[in-house]
Amino acid sequence: MKTFTLNNGVSIPALGLGTYKMGKTDKEVYDSVRTALDAGYRHIDTAAFYKNETPIGKAIRDSGIAREDIFVTTKLWGTDVLSENIVGAFEGSLRNLGFDYVDLYLVHWPVRGKVVLTWMEMEKIYASGKTRAIGVSNHIVHHLEEILQHSSVVPAINQMELHPYLSQTEVVDYCKQKGIIPEAWSSLGSTKIPLLENEVLKDIAGKYGKSVAQIILRWNIERKIVVIPKSAHADRQKENIDIFDF
Repeated sequence: MKTFTLNNGVSIPALGLGTYKMGKTDKEVYDSVRTALDAGYRHIDTAAFYKNETPIGKAIRDSGIAREDIFVTTKLWGTDVLSENIVGAFEGSLRNLGFDYVDLYLVHWPVRGKVVLTWMEMEKIYASGKTRAIGVSNHIVHHLEEILQHSSVVPAINQMELHPYLSQTEVVDYCKQKGIIPEAWSSLGSTKIPLLENEVLKDIAGKYGKSVAQIILRWNIERKIVVIPKSAHADRQKENIDIFDF
């Protein structure tokens, strides 16, 4: 698995498993994470908002793979920012996962008027040693500028919607200038964004003997962008991780 190095020296696998709306039951989530780990995934992305931290943590613990060999991300939801429960929310995520630390903790969305306050609390969590890195999600340039003007820790990651129909060039370039690694959610589109039917992408896929999904994922990684495609199906999981041989 290819890795990138965060601005604090921590390594992150370039490809991980997204888990938003992964399954309707805890068992479905658990089974999907286990098949992904069996396929070679070592990077799992979740969030408090997804309500699936508990089965994901159990799947990781039951896998037999050493905890330090799996990179785990979770996220802070906005209601906990508004209720000033940031540290409490983080501790709740640790309990749900059944871990004593996570590898990356993200601010899920910026909350107006509380961007800097939130980041100050994130820095306290980072200083506690219970997360190996901190970052943000869905933040655009002016949010990042606000953080950097008042922070002592530069966000390690900015996770955002990013795919060939939404290349986010301005934010991606700004992140790279500041040492923040971009990370792509919804990298393969959706039913409303039919990327997999795009004729140009189909032509490129044919040229390389790969699927459209594999082309898109590799395109992001070549741009030094982490990708976390979601799939609950073992065959798709295997396809998505098989992108480093062309």
